[in-house]
Amino acid sequence: MAMDHARVAKDVLTYVGGADNINAAAHCATRLRLVLNDMDKVDQKALDKDPDLKGTFVAGGMFQIIVGPGDVDIVFDEMVKTGGVKEVSKDEAKQEAAKSGNIVSRFIKMIADIFVPILPALIAGGLMMAINNVLRAEGLLFFLHGDSLVGHYTWLTDYADLINMISSAAFAFLPVLVGYSATKRFGGNVYLGAAMGAAMVSTSLLSAYDMAKEDAAQAFWEYMGASDTWSLFGLTVDKIGYQAMVIPVLCVAWILSTIEKWLHKRLSGTADFLLTPLITMLLTGFLTFVIVGPITRQLSIWITEGLDWTYNTLGPVGGFLFGLVYSPIVVTGLHQSFPAVEIPLLPVNGGVGDFIFPIASMANVAQGAVALAVFALTKDAKMKGLAGAGGVSAVFGITEPAIFGVNLRLRWPFFIGMGAAAIGGAGVALFHVRGAALGAAGFVGFVSIITDKIPIYVVLEIATFIIAFAAAFVYGRTPKGQASFAADDEVDEAALEAEATKAHAATVELPAEAATDFTITSPIQGRAVPLSEVQDQTFASGMLGPGLAVVPDSGPVVSPVDGEVLVAFPTGHAYGIRSASGVELLIHVGMDTVELNGKHFTPRVSAGDKVLRGQTLVEVDWAGVTADGYQTVTPIVVSNATAFGGVTDEHTGAVDRGDALYAVAPATEPVGA
Repeated sequence: MAMDHARVAKDVLTYVGGADNINAAAHCATRLRLVLNDMDKVDQKALDKDPDLKGTFVAGGMFQIIVGPGDVDIVFDEMVKTGGVKEVSKDEAKQEAAKSGNIVSRFIKMIADIFVPILPALIAGGLMMAINNVLRAEGLLFFLHGDSLVGHYTWLTDYADLINMISSAAFAFLPVLVGYSATKRFGGNVYLGAAMGAAMVSTSLLSAYDMAKEDAAQAFWEYMGASDTWSLFGLTVDKIGYQAMVIPVLCVAWILSTIEKWLHKRLSGTADFLLTPLITMLLTGFLTFVIVGPITRQLSIWITEGLDWTYNTLGPVGGFLFGLVYSPIVVTGLHQSFPAVEIPLLPVNGGVGDFIFPIASMANVAQGAVALAVFALTKDAKMKGLAGAGGVSAVFGITEPAIFGVNLRLRWPFFIGMGAAAIGGAGVALFHVRGAALGAAGFVGFVSIITDKIPIYVVLEIATFIIAFAAAFVYGRTPKGQASFAADDEVDEAALEAEATKAHAATVELPAEAATDFTITSPIQGRAVPLSEVQDQTFASGMLGPGLAVVPDSGPVVSPVDGEVLVAFPTGHAYGIRSASGVELLIHVGMDTVELNGKHFTPRVSAGDKVLRGQTLVEVDWAGVTADGYQTVTPIVVSNATAFGGVTDEHTGAVDRGDALYAVAPATEPVGA
């Protein structure tokens, strides 16, 4: 039965919340691609029940509705013509989708765009840091009697030193990597961005890691034989680096790109080539150390002082708030200022113990747990790899791979991790858990905790992990959680379409009239020919059953009946279908194409799926099949013909998908009657 395109268009508009809820619309070969203002207005149940729609999914910020080839363009035109929908190109729709969401969502998207390319370096560095932490942690293994692996097996020392040096490179020189990637994202020259990042971690600057250590800082400036400040434009500017910091270098990359693009528009030729890089670097350099640096450093001081006051004044509430914001602070890199508070608190310095370290441990374990929940849930191989490696790294104390590679990109894992960390932070404050030394803020961090608080620290770590993992796992199985897996622009939309179609197939209800419908329609656009023209004797002789064949022109192979898929070869070259009226059909796509082993075929159904007439069975690259030397002629034969009265009303010649091909006579009806 042909689709009522006007009806489908009208219903789709209703189901997605009306034309006013559609910010922009486009379509591809099979799907409507809608940029919606409010996803909560979508009537998903109605979309699932519509017999002419074949599933939905979210990808690239767009709500995509699978209509099918040959129909989607007509439905789309009806939506534009009668519904007043704003029509845009696919690229414009992607741009509109990228603009959607609040400023926080757009910022998170920008962060993900910048960090995805540099994740391999962060993941490798994080896992090596975890190895180094295990090697150096004292008291980690009971049989070493309080010693570390390196301390007990001295031959490991040089290996640990080498691992530590390599692992720390990506973090110590993070401004170089982020400067390159962020400048690319903002449209500037990536090498200028990298050079500016290198200036921010120059060996002429005191390392950010040492800025809270008086002895180390004094030794550095004595070695350098230089002052620890500059006098610039009447301002006194500290010569301190930006190791492992993110927000400062993001600001710098944006400033650099803006200045460079402005100069490119006003200079040309030799002047542009010589002066644009020079002026860009000079202006950006001064702004970096005179404005960006002092502002971000003062911000880090205020954050540190504020958290110190909050924790010591509000008790468990303070611990809750500190745990809640710790991971966002890590995103900025401003946590580098925390040692200034931590070091005086250590018992060795006469303090009562460090409260920041155990809360950082709760936050790290929480972010690792939610990343591992994503690992358990996602079907995307790339995301699974990132989530697994990042999750393991995080529970051992290095969260950047998990945060930037997985949790922030998907949003909800990051927020769930924040919530679980807040609960863990409240527990730290409630039970007065304190650190005796700085160390790896994760599961192995117990070796740095004051001895009598180690048991409750371990209990809190485990509880935080369980809360974070369970909450993320449960939310990740909800429709919104599943949709967020498709938020990345690099998602495989074809795979998502196949999954959505399969999920929808489970809900398909065959129309009642299909039980008495013996008409077989063409599954392919092309030219219908008698089986005698097929150069395969098993088909040409009718050995496999009567019917016709189609020499295809273009497009997919669709179901010629309402029924159930009995057989679907993984290679995509052949399908067995039983219609609701009991007719069993064999569709063999091309001749000897099993030898292609799936090449040029993209199956869209599996055995056991219910299918409606016109639903895509497989997409085929016909030109590729032909180029590889195989015939594309496709027989459609009745494999249980003995149970019926034969084939009637054969239509040869040009056919479109859905055109009547032949009919099957019931067993009680003589052929030709």
